[in-house]
Amino acid sequence: MSSTVKNILLIVPYGGVGGMERLVHNFYKHYKTQGNNLKVLKFIKLNNDLINFEEDELFLKPYDFGSMSRLERIMFYFKSPLRLRKIIKKHNVTHSIAFGDMANLFSSLTFTKEFKVGSIHALKSVELKNKTLFNKIVGIGYRTSYRHLDKLVCISKAIKEDLRKNCGYRFNNMEIIYNPHNIEDIITQSNEPITDKSELEIFEKEVVLFLGRLSLQKSPWHLVKAFSILRKSHKDVNLVLMGDGDSRVLEHLKLLIAKLDLDKKVFLIGRRSNPYKYIKSSKLLALSSHYEGTPNVIVEAIAVGTPIVSSNCTDGILELMSLTHHNESQENIVTESGVVTPNLFDGQLGIPETDEILQRERDFADAMYSILRSNIFKVKLEQNRAELLSKFNLVKVASKYMRQ
Repeated sequence: MSSTVKNILLIVPYGGVGGMERLVHNFYKHYKTQGNNLKVLKFIKLNNDLINFEEDELFLKPYDFGSMSRLERIMFYFKSPLRLRKIIKKHNVTHSIAFGDMANLFSSLTFTKEFKVGSIHALKSVELKNKTLFNKIVGIGYRTSYRHLDKLVCISKAIKEDLRKNCGYRFNNMEIIYNPHNIEDIITQSNEPITDKSELEIFEKEVVLFLGRLSLQKSPWHLVKAFSILRKSHKDVNLVLMGDGDSRVLEHLKLLIAKLDLDKKVFLIGRRSNPYKYIKSSKLLALSSHYEGTPNVIVEAIAVGTPIVSSNCTDGILELMSLTHHNESQENIVTESGVVTPNLFDGQLGIPETDEILQRERDFADAMYSILRSNIFKVKLEQNRAELLSKFNLVKVASKYMRQ
């Protein structure tokens, strides 16, 4: 990055503690310490936001989409590029970075002259199977307005190939840049103790931790069902689901937990401002997503030395969790940081119609059991940790985003 002071605008949908929001916060702190002028625009600002940017924060709406009528939501989509254009002009923005499809799309439609960066953080062909109005608009954007982005960052090789082959993306502005992480900061925060008495009781036992938004994409019901299988052979273990999200998913999880008689073993604890201490205190991190990009939480688990079980929800998972190439398999794959299980996606997004146990959930349970019963996975992760983390250096990645 040059020594010239930049006026940088970071554009993000929310201020929760998902992987994307933590990424924005890392960028914000890094670019700020370099002496640049920063503004961060949240499309939705909520009173319970755990990630905030003080005097540098801007927002468009003080309430979530669920509180908007259909007409209000459509008007929001229509007006947001114009409002974003005014913000860019007002603050003399020289560089903007958008995070996720909503931010990318609105940025691509401002027709402003700053160096304009977008970023894609998940496998889009799967997501677009959900035929919402917004997804239809995004699909059109891939073929039209995204040409106005100077750079579209894809956080894995798999995401870039998926956009090209399956989403009709036709422009030559894509670049693969892995998500950056402030590893020292993650480790420092992970060393903070858990002080809440009820949480201490939970973590006195071995814990399987899910960290993320409770959404259709993350499909946490697979994890709950796999955990019910695990409990038959490994009884002294708790499952902690950390995060908020879709009310439909949350309600389905509560009913499933009660049906499987797991009320005293599965804990829905909501969001936490410092998730790293919970990752470190867990025996393993579990991710049962239908699709992903390169989930930040996997890198964070590697950083603090907690082994991982993840479904093979995208080729990007193996990029993160292994140092060697693996051929696609319908069996569990052991890596340097844990176990990758067969893909759980069955071709249809949505709450499942039945609670029948699937073979892929049994595979997931087997992977969790193998890590819980042996310390060898943790030892192997520690031996390979530095090399696994080498591609996620914050300074290098932040510089690549700004490189014209």
